[in-house]
Amino acid sequence: MDKQALHEQLRQADSARVFSLDVNGRPITLQVNPEDIERIVAHGVGFDSSSVDGMGAVQDSDKLLIPDPGTFRLLEFSDEKTGFFIGKVCDSPEARSATDTRAVLERVLERAKSEHGCTFLAGPEHEFFLLTADRFGEGIHSDKAGYFHTDPHDRGDAVRRAIVRVLGTCGVRFEKTHHEVTASQHEVNLACADPLAAADRTVLFNYVTHRVAREHGYYATFMPKPFDGENRNAFHIHLSMQDLDGKNVFFDEADEHRLSARARRFIGGILKYAREASIVMASTHNSYKAYVLEREAPVVRGWGLKNRSSMVRIPYATGPESTRIELRNPDTAGNVYLQMAALIAMGLAGMSERLDCGEPDRGSTYALQSGPLWNERFLPKSMFEALVEAERGAFLKDLFGESLYERFMTLKRADWEEHRTHVTPREHDKYLSR
Repeated sequence: MDKQALHEQLRQADSARVFSLDVNGRPITLQVNPEDIERIVAHGVGFDSSSVDGMGAVQDSDKLLIPDPGTFRLLEFSDEKTGFFIGKVCDSPEARSATDTRAVLERVLERAKSEHGCTFLAGPEHEFFLLTADRFGEGIHSDKAGYFHTDPHDRGDAVRRAIVRVLGTCGVRFEKTHHEVTASQHEVNLACADPLAAADRTVLFNYVTHRVAREHGYYATFMPKPFDGENRNAFHIHLSMQDLDGKNVFFDEADEHRLSARARRFIGGILKYAREASIVMASTHNSYKAYVLEREAPVVRGWGLKNRSSMVRIPYATGPESTRIELRNPDTAGNVYLQMAALIAMGLAGMSERLDCGEPDRGSTYALQSGPLWNERFLPKSMFEALVEAERGAFLKDLFGESLYERFMTLKRADWEEHRTHVTPREHDKYLSR
């Protein structure tokens, strides 16, 4: 968008906001004066990074948030029009911060292009719960509907329609929406885009969803698993690879499964490094409560054809251009830039190391027995196990860089230690009488 068009759209806005993510994946935002946008794009706006998880130390806390004009969207809510930007986190106008997670994804995409001659299209699936309050308790469900149920049982239908309407007015196209398996759970799928745009759009989607839910009297949550015995909020990522001429290189008509050698190596890399990257894909203590049998979260490192129990699924494709993989272990609590970067970096490592993915899963992987407590055939069963795998390997260190890796792991270790030492009501119920 050129300067004139940007200024014309901003004149319609009641406010303008610049967004980024902290290292944990939570959104941060600064509201700025739309009239100052040219100066802010050139020089940034300052903030205290020591007050943002993982972003800076108190002795060197001054950082800049610089809006990327190419990410601008004019959002039309019921009560205001908001100018939306994604920002770059910088130490100065000329120097990107080492703790800007968006920059990690940018580097991976540049490496894919320069070293492997490839680009990607990504299509995340966005799942969330619509609840009646932001505190857990009786009556928190907004409906009792299930998969593909219709209104009036699906009380979130109007919310989903409003979400895609807001997104549509700023040029974001949706493909489908529906009620998910669990009561109060919903899914919206957007059209595929390059991975950086898809990640930026995820930040946008989450913000719009929270705002629209509030307008309708609900509370939206992207917590991975709010309810015992029910499905989680997953963040399945569909990914295809193209050469520099735009041809899909995951497809090979001569192969038994119509997958190219590059696709098999890409999958092989994901399988090899899945345990090391697990703390990125499932980044909270709550995330690992979702890795249970028969709840549509993968438990085994493997791949399958149209198999929803597999960690990497090959969906049905209508033709060569739609041939893709679907990674099913990420959830909605993570940092989307790091999740997307890790997925692509794992695949690129598989290509560089000429790995093979082996045979596809046969039947449901839920039928497999777990065996010993520490079983490397399986994904980690706890945040602690995922942290150990991340520490033992070099994958995340190389991907993040030393500074970001240490900040990320410090936050995750502290999160685990807090949960490890916290006494819960369940423990009182189970052990207080002893």
